[in-house]
Amino acid sequence: MTAADQRPGTGSPPGRGTDRATEPPTPPAGRRPRRWLKALAVFLLITIPAGYLVISALQSRDSGEDKQENASATGLTAGWPSKVQRRIYDVPIPGYSDDVAYYETNAWKSSSLYVQFVTSVQGLDRFLVNVGTDRAALKNGEITIDADEAEKVGWRLGGDEDWAGTVFTQKQPQPELEITVDFDNRRHPKVYVVSTVTP
Repeated sequence: MTAADQRPGTGSPPGRGTDRATEPPTPPAGRRPRRWLKALAVFLLITIPAGYLVISALQSRDSGEDKQENASATGLTAGWPSKVQRRIYDVPIPGYSDDVAYYETNAWKSSSLYVQFVTSVQGLDRFLVNVGTDRAALKNGEITIDADEAEKVGWRLGGDEDWAGTVFTQKQPQPELEITVDFDNRRHPKVYVVSTVTP
């Protein structure tokens, strides 16, 4: 036995020795890796874009179905026609109008926009002036929208003397407007318009 073997504390404790170098380091307290945060981040990165894709697809499908329903409709659609439609067909509906509804037909030779609305006496005057005519052009008892056109959208026109109408003709390709007004309520007349564009 050598002197080194006899010195206390100089030898390696049993069961340890070089094994310490192969042991993984113990992370400092409070710095343990949070694997659940990483897993959550990955989950969100995958599911959020997928959710947007599903919502977008559903909206696209609904929009397509709405357009198809409008295109195949055979009656009036409640609400205002688009600004583009109003401009193309020259139908300047007065602001604050009520009971507004429309229907558009498209054919090879011509396209028509059917519009109805309730307005005030001042609103009627503004409408006629904006179209390019005036109240004097309305002929009492005149129904300028024929029966076939009225039947297409379920209008019942005429039957008493509270009606007046006019046809406003313009140079093509500007539209021709058949305007019929129901004066049953003198303060709030109801206006029916069929505007036809011929290419």
